[in-house]
Amino acid sequence: MAMWLPPDALKNRSMNILAIDYGTKRLGLAWSDTTLGVILPFGTIEGDTLPRKITALVNVLKRERVDKLVVGYPLSADGKEGKNTERVQKFVFELQKQISIPIDYHDERFSSYGADAMGDGVTRDERSAMFILEGYLEKIKRR
Repeated sequence: MAMWLPPDALKNRSMNILAIDYGTKRLGLAWSDTTLGVILPFGTIEGDTLPRKITALVNVLKRERVDKLVVGYPLSADGKEGKNTERVQKFVFELQKQISIPIDYHDERFSSYGADAMGDGVTRDERSAMFILEGYLEKIKRR
């Protein structure tokens, strides 16, 4: 499953971007090389502890030479932060201790609904990450 974007999605600046849908059980990943104009599912990372998830993610980031990381920012339907927001902030805080890659947050409200609308073929976590990345790239394109 791939999502196509217009060629000028990031104003002709080529970037290798990885998006994360953070979950307590697993991280859903989606990837885009902006010159290709496509968003692809990129698997999941499972781990029983935050350090194990971070170690596995750091390995992916290095191996894939990621230029930017986009992390879904979980807000409630009315736009307020909550316990899930705190979990994501802690995850990003700990991750930033190990990487120098720029990290952006993107509002992930309704990403599960968007993921469900995509159909099957990959995990819901990956589809959610794809939805987050698509929204992020669209926001950048409008700037």
